[in-house]
Amino acid sequence: MIKIEHSVFALPFALASAFLAAGGLPEWRILGLVVIAMIAARSAAMAFNRFLDSEIDGQNPRTAMRSIPAGRLSRSFALGFTLVCLALFVFICARLNPLALVCSPLVILVLLGYSATKRFTRYSHFVLGLALGLAPVGAWVAVTGQLHWDPVLLGLAVAGWTAGFDMIYACQDIEFDREVGLHSIPARIGVKKTLLLSRSLHLAMICLLVYLGLHWSFHPVYWVGMTIVGLCIIYEHYLVWDGDLSKVDMAFFTMNGAISLIFGAATMTAAVLA
Repeated sequence: MIKIEHSVFALPFALASAFLAAGGLPEWRILGLVVIAMIAARSAAMAFNRFLDSEIDGQNPRTAMRSIPAGRLSRSFALGFTLVCLALFVFICARLNPLALVCSPLVILVLLGYSATKRFTRYSHFVLGLALGLAPVGAWVAVTGQLHWDPVLLGLAVAGWTAGFDMIYACQDIEFDREVGLHSIPARIGVKKTLLLSRSLHLAMICLLVYLGLHWSFHPVYWVGMTIVGLCIIYEHYLVWDGDLSKVDMAFFTMNGAISLIFGAATMTAAVLA
């Protein structure tokens, strides 16, 4: 039901933010708690999504073999697993600092609320972006116990990147979404306009990351990483150029996983070498 390896999308950004907040390698205890909190939060969000969308997933040929519609797991199991993960998330936040605990209900609201948004708004992609964009903000709070504009800007970059690649992925379900009355940007404006919007969001992401690199006067290793990230973004859009969705899985999973890992590695290295 949940692939832990998909945590790679947001976790490197959270770790990069933790390194920046600490000015290098964070305390090992804090780093471990951040990783556990990230995995618990992401697992809760995915399990609740599978719980809430089980009927819809069963109607969609692309998702009919997911665990609940295929009968491998029950909806009650998914809901129970969600509650356990949320309890673990709140417990970890309480162990971190008071601000992390105070912010945890808002994070949970976003994480769980996303799953319902496709039923009433085509902007659900941006809510998903917000959910992942909270990762670097949360990691900063975990390390410092304070909020700051820098992780917010990093979170905006992650939000735009996530919304952009989620739109690409949603292009697969245009006909199904229209048929059952679900909302999405691709279902509203079509594939080609969606891909153009996705490119614009990814360009905005790159601009924000460049600004942060200049603002922090990062070590040159950051710019090496950013160059590779930019090339990955270009290749991701090349794979779906002109609406060809035959390689959408590679564009969505492989390229975005590489983007996150490369950015995280470059930023953490730059923070240590600063």
